Amino acid sequence: MPEATPWIVEVYSTSEGKQPFTEWLNSLKDKQGVDKILLRIRRIQLGNLGDHKFVADDVFELRIKFGSGYRVYFGRVENRLILISCGGDKSSQTRDIQSAIEYWKDYRSQDNG
Repeated sequence: MPEATPWIVEVYSTSEGKQPFTEWLNSLKDKQGVDKILLRIRRIQLGNLGDHKFVADDVFELRIKFGSGYRVYFGRVENRLILISCGGDKSSQTRDIQSAIEYWKDYRSQDNG
């Protein structure tokens, strides 16, 4: 069986220095949910992307089956995975995807690939 390729995981920062992913994660009151999200990120660093799908404009969605069904949106540049934003559940998914697309465009405009 081939070995998984590790990913370098980075957190997107706006040009003003805000980190939407970090702000969202810190705002969660569901500490078990936070632990599940952080565990998922650790697995990604080891090469296991798990349940994910392409959504639009080079943005992908990690689906975390816990609590309200957390979503983490990311982009990829070579072997780097850039966490850009998150959403809580299906009810905000459309809005969250639009935000993620805008954040990804901003990331790319900052000469990041």
